[in-house]
Formats: sequence, structure tokens, C-alpha cells
Amino acid sequence: MNYGFIIDNRKCIGCHACTVACKSEHDTAIGVNRTWVKYIEKGAFPNTHRAFSVMRCNHCAESPCTEICPTTALFQRKDGIVDFDNRRCIGCKACMQACPYDAIHIDPDNGTAAKCNYCAHRVEIGLEPPCVNVCPTHAIVSGDLQDETSEIATLLALHPVQVRKPEKGTEPKLFYIEGDQASLSPGATESNGSYMWSDQPPQGVDLEAWRKASAQLDHEQGQASYQGTTESARKVYATAEPHRGSWGRTVSAYLFSKSVAAGIGLVLAALFLMGGSVSASAMVPAAVVALAFLGLTNFLLVYKLERPDRFIYVLTKPQWRSWLVRGAYIMMAYGAILSIALVVSWLGARPPGLLSVAVLVLGFGTAVYSAFLFNQARGRDLWQSPVLPLHLIAHAVSAGAAALGLLGIVASSLAPLTPSFARILAFGLAASLLALGSEFFSRHQTADGEAAAKMIVSGRFRTRFWLGVFLAGHLIPILILASGSFVPAAILALFGLALFEDIFVEAGQALPLA
Repeated sequence: MNYGFIIDNRKCIGCHACTVACKSEHDTAIGVNRTWVKYIEKGAFPNTHRAFSVMRCNHCAESPCTEICPTTALFQRKDGIVDFDNRRCIGCKACMQACPYDAIHIDPDNGTAAKCNYCAHRVEIGLEPPCVNVCPTHAIVSGDLQDETSEIATLLALHPVQVRKPEKGTEPKLFYIEGDQASLSPGATESNGSYMWSDQPPQGVDLEAWRKASAQLDHEQGQASYQGTTESARKVYATAEPHRGSWGRTVSAYLFSKSVAAGIGLVLAALFLMGGSVSASAMVPAAVVALAFLGLTNFLLVYKLERPDRFIYVLTKPQWRSWLVRGAYIMMAYGAILSIALVVSWLGARPPGLLSVAVLVLGFGTAVYSAFLFNQARGRDLWQSPVLPLHLIAHAVSAGAAALGLLGIVASSLAPLTPSFARILAFGLAASLLALGSEFFSRHQTADGEAAAKMIVSGRFRTRFWLGVFLAGHLIPILILASGSFVPAAILALFGLALFEDIFVEAGQALPLA
């Protein structure tokens, strides 16, 4: 069995019976919906047209939400339904970032993820979802896609259908007959806020440029599969997008503190293995500070959860495909190795080469694993960048060298290594500049990725990016290092890295997904 939905847009009248039935069935809280109806209007009076689109979970065959979920709270059943168990959910919101369709929200009553689950409790006893039963025009059709005699299979055989964001490769099983491109593509419509229930557009997004980029991409890839055009299309009714900005400054701070923690180990281990004069007494304060920042990273990781009381589930109920789980274990291993190095150094012995190799490898893993986690957040195109691992490694090297050099002001055992830290910091900043150039001055593969990148370099983030990240955080520190001064360069570099993490996380979430 393989369950799916068809929305027949030839019949939908936008009555919201499906939304009401869903809320009644599941007793969902005010302000969140498992299914909702989006209205768009086209044209100019008197030649106008209104279209409706029912939005909900697409029950993808290749569901990114189940892949990123660290505790198997979201899972795919044998009958193809993507279901959830809120008893296992830790409220990390990773699934919300992974879903390209904005179909998942946090239940305000219990702080766990929720979405359409095909009313699996009804399907199991031979009943249809209530949204199907109450639809007055039979615009919603459910059923087994593998049953050739079912109504849904017959409709799929007889009519061309559309799905949302086929380029994501999720193989969605929510199909639209005569789906309208302007309704199914969130970047295709204006939303000027002049209607009672319309959403305001994301601040700073050039919607016209976004629509042109979408149209160009569709033309190049031969994906002009939707009905109608997007010209003069306006979104006039939609529920609030619960998911924009669900990862905030806590995540930015987590990325920055992790860079410092990983970078200190990376830099010192690399210097040690290359024959640098790293004494045991120098390792002690460095390891203490690295462990402190690693502890801060773990605190921020838990603090941002909606259900921090359940964080232990990441260790006791792990879903091993999730990079949240893998990253947690990598950081635990890195913390253990750093602790061993601290004890060895405290006893007056230089850590053996094998221990330094372990610090180097686990420090590298701690720095870079977030790139794979962000890659699993498939709803956010900016974060799918192949350059992201280079960003994170360059940030860790820069942050580690800067932190160690500043630590040398109070720890005399590290002071002789300041020239080495200065060279490493300059190298890290140069690598970071290379990553920035590759990221923001080359074309992205999707319109959403392109629009988010343009927001950074020429949109609402441009002042922070050019003055804070590029100038104050990279170019000026390199010039200061060239003049022979370290402390102001290190401070500015750390400021620039922290600012970039904040911009990157915020801009990645700035575009609506529905």
C-alpha cells in the first residue's frame, strides 16, 4: 500500500471545510493548522481570477523530515504515511527546516512537532480522513496509489498532475490537478498586506527578482508543468507561516562557540604534529578554554529545544541518519579526548602523537558536521551550499587561532606561539574570503538560494555583510596582521565570524516555503 492525496483544483471552492474538519479531529491549538487553504488572485478588474490550493504534508516517499529527526519522532509507515510520535519529540525544529513545504509546526500545547498524519488512526480502521469526507465538491481524494482500481490511481492515470517543488527530489504524494504555478510556488505571488488575511512579505526580499529567477530556472530545466502564469498574481489569504525564523540567534551562537572550541584543538594539534614548540603547560589553558566553549555549545544546543527535558533521547533513542545525533556523538568524543589531553598536560607530559591526531580528527569533525546537518535541512536552499564545509573549517581555524592568541595575553605559556597564531589566523581569514567569494558571487542552483544570497550581498543584510563581515571581520584584520599587530585583528576577526553566522542563519530562513 502507498497512500497519497489528490487535490482537484477544478472543484475546490475555498470553503475551508477541510481545515475545520482537521482542527476538529485533532483538537489543534489556535494559530496552527495541519491543513489550510491558500488563496491567490490574478489579473485586473474586470478580468480577474481566484485560485485555491489546499496545503498540507506531502507524505514524501523520500521524506527529509524523517531523515533529519534525531529521535525517530517522525517516521514513515509501511503504507507510505509519514507519521509522528510526539512522545519522542525533543522540539529541535530540525524537521521544520527540512520540510520544503512548510507543513510542520510546533504544537504550542506541548512543544512538539505536529503535522498532517493522514489521520492514520482512521485509515487503520478503514475510514477516510475527515477532510475528504467533508469536502462538499469532492475536491480532495485519498487512497492507495498502488491499487489500480482506486479512484486516486484512476485520476492519476487520466489527468496530468503537478506537485510542489519537484526539484527537491522528495517524491511528494500530494498531487494537484490543474495546480496553479502562482499558488504552488511561494515566490510567485505578491503579498502587499492590503487584504484582511494576507501575510506580509518577508522583509527585504526582492519578490520581482525572485519570480524572474524562478521563471528562468523553470525554463532552463523544462519544468513549466504548472497551469497558468504568475503575472500580476497576488496572495490574498493564507495562514501565518509558523516556521520562518524557527532557528534564531541561539543557533548562530552555537555555531560560533563550536568554531572556537573546535578551532583551538585543530590549531594546537596541527602545530604539535608539525613539530611546533607546544609545551605541556601551554596545552593546559588551551584545553580548559576549548572545553568551556564546548560546554557552552552543548548548553546552547539543549537550550534551543522546545523540550530540553528530553534531550537525553538523542542518546537513548537515536536515529542514526540524523546529523544531529552524529554531531552529538562527535562532540562527546571530542570533549573526552580534550579531557584526556588536559589531564596528560596537567601531569606535565606532552600529549603523545596519537592523542594529538585524535584531537585533530575530532576537532575537524566537530567543526564540519554542521554542514551536513544544514544539508539535511532541505527546505532551506541557501544552506545546501557545497561551500559550507569550507566556511566552517575556515571559521574554526580563524576562531581557534584568534582565541589562542588572545588567551596568550593572560597565559604566558602560550605567548611564544603568538606569531604562529597570527600566520594561522591570516590563513584562515584568507580561506574564509575565498569561501565567501565562491558562495555569494557565483550562481546558485535554485531561485530560493539565489534570492537568499542576494539578500546578503545587496538586500537587507548588505550593510552588516559588507561593513561588518567583509571589511571589519576579514579585510581589516588581514591588514592589521600584516602590520605586525595581533590583538585588534583577533578581536575583529571573532566579531566578523559571529556576525556572519548570524546573517547566514537568518537569511537562510527569510524566504517563505508555502
